[in-house]
Amino acid sequence: MYDIAIISGDGIGIEVMNACEYLLDKLDLNFHFEYGEAGYECFKKNGTTLPEETIKIANKNDAVLFGASTSTPGQPSPIINLRQALHVYANIRPIKSYKGVNCIRDDIDFVIVRENTEGLYSQVEYGDENKMVAERVITKKASERIAKAAFNLCIKRGQSKVTCVHKSNVLKKTDGVFKESFYKVAAEYPQITAEDYYVDATAMYLLTQPQNFDVIVSSNLFGDILSDESAGLVGGLGLAPSGNIGDHNGLFEPVHGSAPDIAGKHIANPCSMILSASMMLDYLGEWEISNDIKNAVEKVIADCNIRTPDLGGDASTIDVTKAIVKELI
Repeated sequence: MYDIAIISGDGIGIEVMNACEYLLDKLDLNFHFEYGEAGYECFKKNGTTLPEETIKIANKNDAVLFGASTSTPGQPSPIINLRQALHVYANIRPIKSYKGVNCIRDDIDFVIVRENTEGLYSQVEYGDENKMVAERVITKKASERIAKAAFNLCIKRGQSKVTCVHKSNVLKKTDGVFKESFYKVAAEYPQITAEDYYVDATAMYLLTQPQNFDVIVSSNLFGDILSDESAGLVGGLGLAPSGNIGDHNGLFEPVHGSAPDIAGKHIANPCSMILSASMMLDYLGEWEISNDIKNAVEKVIADCNIRTPDLGGDASTIDVTKAIVKELI
């Protein structure tokens, strides 16, 4: 029995989470779902985008599935606050080419490991009408921790290179710490090639030579921007899952947002949410079923007949989900 916290959020987060639950219910596994609220609708109801009760639910379960949340003016981001509350310091974002999708190349298979607890996403800003300041804190402890996560993931994936992305030529103190910490950890993994690039150069290399990356590790904001760019190389955010991993918690979510422009139309691509659930099952040790889900998604995408509009089709969210389930059972 696995106890899973379900936080659907807003917009298409609700629709893709319903699709994900439909699939999980078809698996030969025992799940107990406990539901929490977060996001804009939650704020209108409770006066907060992330109630303490939701954090408690997330903390006590074996893993957390999160859908998507709509930005609430003047309020902190619920997903950022939830990541911090759960101490899930490593944001893992796989990027992979799929057959049948208009990818920039057909041999892309890398992962971005994004530091999740520091940097500009600390949401610490202050100032007056003339000047605003955003704090960017980078520590040796968090930098070394995320570097170790990247090297360990590289070994797990059977790959051979980790690339550190930074801007230490300009941010000499903060990114200097990040880069130095990376190479300190790299010395513990002599079998893995370690390299580093500036973030602007990396943005270009992702377009010109994405096949040359295995694992990319970066700070919070840079990792977020590069992972969205990378999703564009392989078919868009509808195929982009992610996991947030800490020492005691795992939080899994699609990279896309709540997409209010298509919410309620039931045409959102469920693949990123379902692939995030696959990452959750891998985290829980259910490796075989995790791989089965990934293979089923790949088969449905390659078949080209059942696709949501973002991939050029006219199928609904549940149509695609049922096709994936059919491949599984």
